[in-house]
Amino acid sequence: MYYNLRMVYITTSDKATANNLGRKILEKRLAACVNIVDGMESMYWWEGKIIEDKECILLVKTHYSKMKQLTKLVEKHHPYDCPCVISYTITEDEGSEGYRNWLYNESQS
Repeated sequence: MYYNLRMVYITTSDKATANNLGRKILEKRLAACVNIVDGMESMYWWEGKIIEDKECILLVKTHYSKMKQLTKLVEKHHPYDCPCVISYTITEDEGSEGYRNWLYNESQS
């Protein structure tokens, strides 16, 4: 079976923003699961300066077919000018087959 699943990495400024985005993503059925990891420390270039900040991560598990809608939703509701939305392929032959089946089925709803 070819799943075409994705793990999407999204950063936010705080847990409240992450919760808000995560709920919107799930309510629109754009993902099967959202994990929120709070307390990340980030360092990045922004407008010619190195910024050090606290951020929160969303790990969103979804199907490739949902990526455009998911990205648009994040860009619409995210407070950052340039939100990080990066998709990684979930390989077909590694990890739990049962979880991939569940993820695929929930992502198709």
